[in-house]
Amino acid sequence: MVSDRRIEGAAPRALFLAAVAFFASWACAPATRAEDAADTRFGVNRLNLGWLKRQEQERILREIADSGAAHVRLSLSRPVDRSIEALEIANRLGLRILLEIQLSNKSYYADTVQPRTGFGRIWDINRLSDLDIDRYRAGLKDALARIDALGIKLDAVEPGNEINLAGYNGDLAVYQKPGRPTARDVGGLTDRAAFEKGLDNYIEALKVTREVVRASANSSQAAIISAGLSDMGPKEADRQGMERLDPSEVIGLLRDRGMDAFVDAYGIHIYPARKDPEAIRNVVTQVLDFCEPSDSGRPCWVTEWGIANTARSCPVDDRAREGAMTAMRTVFATFAKAKRLDAAYYYDWDTQQNYRVWRCGALSPAGAMAIAPQEGASP
Repeated sequence: MVSDRRIEGAAPRALFLAAVAFFASWACAPATRAEDAADTRFGVNRLNLGWLKRQEQERILREIADSGAAHVRLSLSRPVDRSIEALEIANRLGLRILLEIQLSNKSYYADTVQPRTGFGRIWDINRLSDLDIDRYRAGLKDALARIDALGIKLDAVEPGNEINLAGYNGDLAVYQKPGRPTARDVGGLTDRAAFEKGLDNYIEALKVTREVVRASANSSQAAIISAGLSDMGPKEADRQGMERLDPSEVIGLLRDRGMDAFVDAYGIHIYPARKDPEAIRNVVTQVLDFCEPSDSGRPCWVTEWGIANTARSCPVDDRAREGAMTAMRTVFATFAKAKRLDAAYYYDWDTQQNYRVWRCGALSPAGAMAIAPQEGASP
């Protein structure tokens, strides 16, 4: 997730009304068949439900399901018990779950480990180079056993989040005072050795994840997705005073370490910060350039993408981002047809003021466009 951005555009209101009519019938349709699993997934993010009481979890997930969404990205974070409660509710409601495992969970680190400071501008975060693989294995095995015992079936598992950005990887530096140039590649990092050790640890975490998931009673066929990488550019990193690396560079570093043996797809996040649909198509196509056809490499899962709407009025006015939504979906359709994209999960359902699609007590028009099934896909 990156800083607020505003995208403007326009799309016919009729498209939203047609989507609503379709969703009204789809909400009562049978659960997705196994043979339809290859269809491109279009879903929505609702992270950190473990922070809420069960009643709130139930309300939010029911709103998501009733709005026509079939896929949801949820998180396994502390408190783990409540995170698993949310998974049980989502599974019962027929939502297919992408589970993001938060590697910042302090249970995965030795008690003596201290997080890297964010100087009060951003959260303090543990270093990936300090990740205790044995603790991670034990925690994941316990969580998956409890998930299995509840009859929950996971669609996919994504260990980690934006490990190419200082906000989620303590091996990357946060500058005490922002504004000066940040690293443009791995060679310019403040502590390259620590970052590369963290990547080594991440490969081990992927290996453990695959082993534990493949041993699951209900989720053994879940796809393993590498951590969704931030698309933050260097100028924004300079402004925020946080080190970051280009997604394509980090994918290359991880592939050199053997990542492809443990993942089924690469995770990526996209917040295009463009107003013109053609500009959006160009920038998103460039970001997804490293995604490969599934029959010859690893495709991508866009585990977060977002278009801002700063309006706060009710009824909601979503015209400012409908054109951008259309442009994004056009690129996604092109990559999906080429088997270079398997999934895209919109950020955010209801927590981030500018990016949220649940507004004024209903799914917004742009939100309906974001989660609509791909044309021609199986119902």
